[in-house]
Amino acid sequence: MERIHTERAPKAIGPYSQAIKSGRHVFCSGQIAIDPISNEFKPGTIAEETERVIQNLKAVLEAANTSIDKAVKVTVYLSSIDDFAAMNEVYGEHFLHNPSRSTVGVSRLPKDAKIEIDVIAECS
Repeated sequence: MERIHTERAPKAIGPYSQAIKSGRHVFCSGQIAIDPISNEFKPGTIAEETERVIQNLKAVLEAANTSIDKAVKVTVYLSSIDDFAAMNEVYGEHFLHNPSRSTVGVSRLPKDAKIEIDVIAECS
C-alpha cells in the first residue's frame, strides 16, 4: 500500500490521504472545489465546481502514475440533485470512456460545496 500526495491537488484537511495505491488500483479520496494553490474552497456554479473537482482528481491520479481514462468507478455526491444535468455535462467532457458511476443526492457537503467526487482507477 502506498500513500499518494501531490502539491497539484488540495492538501487533505483531515486524517486521510489524497489517495491510496493498493495493488493495481488507486483509491482517490473525495474532492471538492478547493484551489490547490491557496488551499481554499472556491464556491461557484455547479459547472465551475465540477471542473475544479475533476482537475483536482486528475492531478492526484497523475501523481499515482495513472489517469482519469483509467477510472473504473466514480461516485458523485450532489448537495442538490437538481444540479445533475449541469454536472453531467461537465463530467461527460472528461470521463469519455464512461466508467461505472453512482450519483447520490446528499443533504450537505463539507464547506457547503455543491459537489464531491471520488474515483477508483486502475494503475499500470
